[in-house]
Amino acid sequence: MADITPAELHQRQQAGETPTIIDVREPWEHEEGCIVGAQNIPLGTLPEKLDDIDEWKNQEIIVHCKSGSRSASAKAFLTQQGFANVRNLVGGYQAFQQG
Repeated sequence: MADITPAELHQRQQAGETPTIIDVREPWEHEEGCIVGAQNIPLGTLPEKLDDIDEWKNQEIIVHCKSGSRSASAKAFLTQQGFANVRNLVGGYQAFQQG
């Protein structure tokens, strides 16, 4: 699945959409600022959280981190685990904040 740009995510949120968003940053990073509605599941804990998110296997999931590299790893991992529609937020939370 193609990645998603911050502009596209902003546009979808403004249209009232509530996509499933996973913030793979550490809890302290999430507390400093986050995308509304994002669930914080740090990258290192993702393998043990698979049962909790199994119901999302066929839904679109947007993953993000600070700049996009940890979330790229999360996307690859989730795709390997059978999640069919995982998208990485290009540029991460930093880019999302800028608009």
